[in-house]
Amino acid sequence: MDAVAQALADPIRREILRMLRGRTASAGSIAGAFPVSRPAVSRHLRVLREAGLVRDVQRGREREYSLDLGALAELEAFLRELREEGPWHRRFDALETEVHRVGRQRRMAAATPSHNETKRRKETA
Repeated sequence: MDAVAQALADPIRREILRMLRGRTASAGSIAGAFPVSRPAVSRHLRVLREAGLVRDVQRGREREYSLDLGALAELEAFLRELREEGPWHRRFDALETEVHRVGRQRRMAAATPSHNETKRRKETA
């Protein structure tokens, strides 16, 4: 998962992955799309290949690259786990509901005169 996260951290590598979505491309055509040197793009492709995010096939003198999303499964599972609402989240929701309920009861009690107060008002009237 660490290699995948590191590979995704670079904007050029993310753009290469976008380029390969739904198609294959040669190393030369990928390199031509960026304002960096061809050796720099080759290093980016090596990082992506080592992380398991792309596959390459030798076609004559060129290498054809394609997207391989299988390496994302572990990272996706980790992100899903972070997003899930665990048992503590439900407990905090219940506590918040109870705090609001008690507060509402106290406000209503303060706004409503007590039985003794009502009795005193009648006696003084």
